[in-house]
Amino acid sequence: MAARKRVAVVGVGTMGSQAAWRLASRGAEVVGYDRFAPGHDRSAAGGETRVFRSAHFEDSRYVPLLRHADALWQRLQEETGRELRRLTGCLLMGPAEHHQMRTTLESVAEHDLDHEILDADALAKRFPQFRIEDGDMAVFDHRAGFVRPELTVLTAARRAEELGAHIHRYTPVREIAPSGGGVAVRTDAGSERFDAAVVTVGPWVNDLLPGLPWGVDIRRVINAWFVPVNDNWSGPESPGFIRTAPTHCYGLPSPDGVSVKLGLSQALHLPVDDPNRLDRTVRPEELEIFAELIGRYLPDLHPHPVRVSVFMEGYTDSSRPLIGPLPGAESVILAAGFSGHGFKLSPAFGDIAADIALERSSPQPIDFLSTVGRTDS
Repeated sequence: MAARKRVAVVGVGTMGSQAAWRLASRGAEVVGYDRFAPGHDRSAAGGETRVFRSAHFEDSRYVPLLRHADALWQRLQEETGRELRRLTGCLLMGPAEHHQMRTTLESVAEHDLDHEILDADALAKRFPQFRIEDGDMAVFDHRAGFVRPELTVLTAARRAEELGAHIHRYTPVREIAPSGGGVAVRTDAGSERFDAAVVTVGPWVNDLLPGLPWGVDIRRVINAWFVPVNDNWSGPESPGFIRTAPTHCYGLPSPDGVSVKLGLSQALHLPVDDPNRLDRTVRPEELEIFAELIGRYLPDLHPHPVRVSVFMEGYTDSSRPLIGPLPGAESVILAAGFSGHGFKLSPAFGDIAADIALERSSPQPIDFLSTVGRTDS
């Protein structure tokens, strides 16, 4: 019988909690470290809801990974008895000639996804909460909806513990270094040796692993919640949405039906110099873009928010995540730079990280994301 592998998971958040679950499911000895505690709101995993979708306008190569994630979302819910995801559909909207809308159509055709195509007239009649512009179209993704980020992270971490994992909460990792064919993880309490370490520290990646050959740009993300002025947004089947252009934005009705959460694209996020000193104060001028979007596209929402929150996300120049071993340190598996569209894929990325930590490779189609031989940032 092969020796049981000992694997550290550094950062038990969006990706790390899933990696811990998948590793523990396979019988690995898992030790997790988090500078806070799983489920915290100090990185990217807050805000009550995140979009889950099957159609992908960034790159159709994500679709097989989304299907893998879809199955694992179901499995985690079955294992824990918690509703972590609700399928209500999602509208991907924008000018019909926009390249992201064309990519969406290519992805649904290539992978035979359950969808509807709505022109501007059909969209306006079926979903009157949106103001439609000439030339707009929408793809209604049926295998889509929302996931609950805080609950998901906490649930995956607890499930990993039920399967034997041990998680050190409020324990920042100070250094990760190759050691005798494995890796040493140092905290303020000392150093422990592992066969491998999965590093999923989100906005702290540049601090913990300085000198990475790829850039990860840390950005300050604002979410804001707005109350509808009528009943067009109410109901359990009210869909989330993403608008591609001219201003990229997304929205999700809150699970209680009281408000609608809006978020913006990377270009509208300010850089974060130090993730330990995140400015969590939202100034009035930062809300002007939300009011403009509501006035142009979402007339049923009151233009002043009832709630705002600030989070952090990491972006690569290509907007493609980094997943795989570090060059020259094969026992250190990095998962970083998810560029604002990683949460829906998190069970798949956790499973892939477990593949690489235990088997040195993954059967999943990650060539376009892998750190191996990658030169882009």
